[in-house]
Amino acid sequence: MTHMARTDEVFAAIAAPLRREMLGRMTGEDVPVTLLADSFGLSLSAASQHLAILRGANLVTVRKLGKQRLYRTNSEPLRAIAAWVDTYVPFWTDRLDTLKRTLETTPDDHQD
Repeated sequence: MTHMARTDEVFAAIAAPLRREMLGRMTGEDVPVTLLADSFGLSLSAASQHLAILRGANLVTVRKLGKQRLYRTNSEPLRAIAAWVDTYVPFWTDRLDTLKRTLETTPDDHQD
């Protein structure tokens, strides 16, 4: 699978607000699917479907403990997205600086 395909899967997975909330809930701790389902008012089936999408994008890790499967956020794919977004920071910083200079040097049309 290409890097672009993996990135597309991550974007698709985090496009849903509920999945972003689920990632936040699993950050730093192992969480069983039953607790995730209860936390978000989901059926076990619905929670499992969301987790399958997150797993497919490599955004969660799964650890088996007895009969339970415990899920935890894997932030590595998000770091790749953040690095990509960071490439645009200089562009937007420059554009906003230009706008600021323009606004500061334009006479105020509302003066009496």
